[in-house]
Amino acid sequence: MTVRDTSLVSIDEIRAAAARIAAVARRTPVIDVGGFGEPTFAIKCENMQPAGAFKIRGACNMIAQLSAEARAAGVITYSSGNHGQAMALAARTLGIRAVVVMPETAPRVKVEGARRLGAEVLFAGTTVLDRQARAESEASARGLTMVPPFDHPWIIAGQGTCGLEVIEQYPSVSEVYVPMGGGGLISGVAVAIKSLRPAARVIGVEPEGAPKMTASRAAGHPVTLAKTASIADGLLSIRPGDLTFAHVQALVDDVLTVSEEEIAAAVKWLFDRANVVAEPSGAVSVAGVLRHRPAAPGAVAIVSGGNVAPEDYAKYITT
Repeated sequence: MTVRDTSLVSIDEIRAAAARIAAVARRTPVIDVGGFGEPTFAIKCENMQPAGAFKIRGACNMIAQLSAEARAAGVITYSSGNHGQAMALAARTLGIRAVVVMPETAPRVKVEGARRLGAEVLFAGTTVLDRQARAESEASARGLTMVPPFDHPWIIAGQGTCGLEVIEQYPSVSEVYVPMGGGGLISGVAVAIKSLRPAARVIGVEPEGAPKMTASRAAGHPVTLAKTASIADGLLSIRPGDLTFAHVQALVDDVLTVSEEEIAAAVKWLFDRANVVAEPSGAVSVAGVLRHRPAAPGAVAIVSGGNVAPEDYAKYITT
């Protein structure tokens, strides 16, 4: 069995990534929300990124470091949607061929988004293992370079630039709530926060129907769930990565799970109270804040994405 290197990403790698991706990824705003009898906190609006989610940070950081030979051959990934769109955009920016393997159940808005950005879209099964196997097979057969969705140091360093911005934009931060799928975002954010504000707490939030990090922390090692199900389609990984799990174990203070009802309510809350369009996966952090109701000032929730089908969004905000 191959032993994975689970050395943590450094703050210097995140700073280098910030310079590398500056021409493509946006410095998204941090805005104050809540009050009037509700928790007062801030949100980091990654739904305003190109391609609609934080994923552009990691994808751009990795593709920018590929060799000329790898760029010429093209890149491939497996994704439920947001990472695929981000990789397609980063590849298009550099004139690189991109292939994305999505689940057969991928939301149409994300499939169309990847195609609009120039990617070839393939489909495989319904689980991350299905699409990973197809992507690895295609990469081998076609000589493509794999750009994994979360478990790679270059991906984690890129996602960590979000945490770097939180520190710069909101220096009084005391807690950061982060959506968790495979763990790439929270890994990078935790490195940035704990390196620069060691006293600040980092709290991961995942759906009750996809508690892969909760189960893994309880077991003390990465656990593969039999299945996952949630309206938060971007957080349905059945297993955290080895590298991301190592980051979470070392740096994350707490992990919360939230219900489907709380996630849907958070989507509506962001629409009603902040005029922010968030997909369910992006709103789980806000669901965590509304559940936890932090008493101390300085809480920040990362709204990680806003790619949601209009017909689904209409249901969330009108119920």
